[in-house]
Amino acid sequence: MMRFNFEGPLVGDGDMSAACQGQLLPLVHEIVQAALAAGWNQDDVLLAFVELTWDLYEQRRGDL
Repeated sequence: MMRFNFEGPLVGDGDMSAACQGQLLPLVHEIVQAALAAGWNQDDVLLAFVELTWDLYEQRRGDL
């Protein structure tokens, strides 16, 4: 099981994107590699991630 280490919000000049990428990239890479091994198209898998995250973002915006 993967563990994530998000210790409170970043303060000041903290780079939120880099902090998230550092923790999420290995997980996304592992998922993409498993999909490729099963014969899926890499571009389709990566696009599915983009669509998923955009949908999550849009849903959150609706909650405001």
